[in-house]
Amino acid sequence: MDDQRRPAPSIRDFTIWEPLLRLLRENRKEDLAVPGARIAGFIGRGGWSVPMIRQLPPLGRAATVDDHRAEYDAVEQLRNALIKDDIDSVSFAMEIDPAGRTTLHVMEPGPAVDPGIGPHPGSLLLVEGALPAPWHRLPDPAFPGVTAAPSADPALLERTLRERLPEAIGATEAEIAAAEARLGLALPEELKALYRVTRARWADWAGDYEAARRHSEAVRCELFDLEGLYVAEPATRECPWQFAAMDVVEVRPDAAVQGLVGSPGWLVFGDNGGGDRLAVDLTPGPLGHIGQVVILSHEESVGAGLVADSVTDMVLDRPSEEPPSQGWVRRPAAAWVNSSSLRSIEEAAHPGLEVLSVGVWDGPPLRLEALTELPFLRTLSAYPGTLADVSEISGLTRLEFLELAPQDWRVLLDAGAVPRGLLAASIEVRHDADPLPVVDLANEILALWDRPPIVRTVIEGDLGPAA
Repeated sequence: MDDQRRPAPSIRDFTIWEPLLRLLRENRKEDLAVPGARIAGFIGRGGWSVPMIRQLPPLGRAATVDDHRAEYDAVEQLRNALIKDDIDSVSFAMEIDPAGRTTLHVMEPGPAVDPGIGPHPGSLLLVEGALPAPWHRLPDPAFPGVTAAPSADPALLERTLRERLPEAIGATEAEIAAAEARLGLALPEELKALYRVTRARWADWAGDYEAARRHSEAVRCELFDLEGLYVAEPATRECPWQFAAMDVVEVRPDAAVQGLVGSPGWLVFGDNGGGDRLAVDLTPGPLGHIGQVVILSHEESVGAGLVADSVTDMVLDRPSEEPPSQGWVRRPAAAWVNSSSLRSIEEAAHPGLEVLSVGVWDGPPLRLEALTELPFLRTLSAYPGTLADVSEISGLTRLEFLELAPQDWRVLLDAGAVPRGLLAASIEVRHDADPLPVVDLANEILALWDRPPIVRTVIEGDLGPAA
């Protein structure tokens, strides 16, 4: 029977951790000498955070990999183990006694936890597949009087590009039709004109980076081939719940672009070379144009910026500007109450409020009565010690996301007052907080929704006496 057991994942093997543990013992020996002290960190396939105290390089020289070779090699061994075990990341906490006896706690976040910052868990996903409210917002229907820009000129666009790219290989009508069938929508005439000139395949440049650069310069972007076209619907714009829950969307009556997470009318066709996506906008705002070019920043999860009124304008270097504000004013759907912003919850509360953050506070603790009847309040984040009565949160029955400090979560859990309509939750902790009780608390919250827990494994070993 024992022969049929699956071998333990190698990330749970003490020997694979030894190089890093020895480095940390030497590097943080004063901290580890304190009875009961733990050193914690994070190892992921794409990066890591370990609490090494690093020496600065000599004056006038930048740090190099070789300056920290031992750390890189130790971490690389662990990252290879993650790949072998098909695990994205783990956090860890270590204790070492003076004789070298070591207890290592390894924590695997599992499918119900977003990646966190450092060793602490990120947002807890209480309902599988749930997305924050802004990710469900569809564009408003066509606004009266919104049409294609007068500057849109497929024939001029095609002539200009043929002059700039005389040797380019264009897409066939069958290839364009296949792309339309895959996307489920007809390509705008300007995009068809563009692709009739160039199909933008890397193979057509035969590995010539200079030819690819000239192509991008002519088209004014890094153009995707037809197979790379995609619709920037909300699900294509990923964002951890902890941050996405704080976002709001709005469609201003004086805007050219609808301020959405995504839209079935944002057809992405290229990149600006810095990771920001360019799209033809078929669902513009009240003062926009059908077919305008917008840019979706990789650093933002909501909204898009206007680049040009048409693809023709973009290629001919005739960029456009957002129309000037017409003085439209509405109370914000997200509010911050803290020592340097709003000074009371009553000041923040109004029927359209969706998101409330209570931050660093120098006044008496705050009450939540003003929030109980708000129809759209879905997110509450509160720093420790800011709320007079944490149990009042149980009356906020429309919340979908809640972020609290461990002691405030403890109050709600002990009172059986955690709002059961939550879709996700987060535990606000200091960066140096011991991750083990935080993980225990996270698992207690996850258990209320019968979600997979963070798996904790205790590994014991002996590093021997320090040198």
